[in-house]
Amino acid sequence: MANLLTVRAKSGRVSFQFYKKTWIVFLLLSVLSLIIFMLSLSSGSSFISPYAVIQQLLGYGSGEYNFVLNTLRLPRVLLAFMVGAALGVSGLILQGMIRNPLASPDIIGITSGASAGAILFMVYGMGAVSLVFLPAAAIGGAALSAVIIYGLSWKKGVTPIRLVLIGIGLSAVMKAFVMMMLVLSEAAVTTKAYLWLTGSLYGANWTDVYSMLPWVLVFIPITFLFTRTMNAAELGDDIALGLGVRVELQRLILLFVSVALAGSAVAFAGGIEFVGLIAPHVSRMMIERSFAGLVPISALTGGIMVMIADIVARTAFLPLDIPAGVFTAAVGAPFFIYLLYRNRNK
Repeated sequence: MANLLTVRAKSGRVSFQFYKKTWIVFLLLSVLSLIIFMLSLSSGSSFISPYAVIQQLLGYGSGEYNFVLNTLRLPRVLLAFMVGAALGVSGLILQGMIRNPLASPDIIGITSGASAGAILFMVYGMGAVSLVFLPAAAIGGAALSAVIIYGLSWKKGVTPIRLVLIGIGLSAVMKAFVMMMLVLSEAAVTTKAYLWLTGSLYGANWTDVYSMLPWVLVFIPITFLFTRTMNAAELGDDIALGLGVRVELQRLILLFVSVALAGSAVAFAGGIEFVGLIAPHVSRMMIERSFAGLVPISALTGGIMVMIADIVARTAFLPLDIPAGVFTAAVGAPFFIYLLYRNRNK
């Protein structure tokens, strides 16, 4: 117990226990996030020294870099971190809930549902409805996808294996539907849709940041309320029921939280894949498996991954700005194959 730190509400109804190692890793990742954050603000078509960036952020700059930093780079970097954090926690919830190391929003169909909703909006709604409703269409698509997956998985309850298999099948159907919509749509819409589907932070603005912020600030803290549930669920449904956990209700709520996080991330950054798969695994390599500790570590890991991918995307092939999703997929696809190989006998 000497290695544990306890955080408990006065009422005693809410409490968390963290290993001291978790706090150390959290602090190290926070420092690393700040370093990458500064590097991201400095990098681009023109390099700005970190000292000049700090001066500008603190309001002591000459104003020379005001437009580049405050209008172009800062909202993009903040959005990249929030999108990565949301995907990381969403993947962590799914892997814990389904008890499957291969589960993630893009694998079981939530991301595909969000993409389908967004593409439908681009094809049929962009001329008649304001573009500000695109995030709502993506989140609605993710929610509808989750409802279908949960409904088809229900048979006197929902088992994890049934949920993931139906999710993979629905994901394939949604991807086929998206491709059909792209083939049938106009060339201008197809070009814009392809860029969005790949996962790009290009053109991120303060409106996107302010719209994404509530989703992150509300739903990531909510996951802490289910710490005991998730820790018990890893032992199996029967043991969790024996411990008094309302498994089906908790699973439904957690699925909703995961959908909200993944859907909002896809809504504002497009189909950035594999972050929800990789971030939880990397987090488990660094700390113990306590869910309360894994939530902030997965959020930081996911945010760092997307920020690094975005730095590479806009600097490696200047003057081109490559979608960040290309680089997360380049890392994530081999990692997914490795997980398949490692779990081949399970």
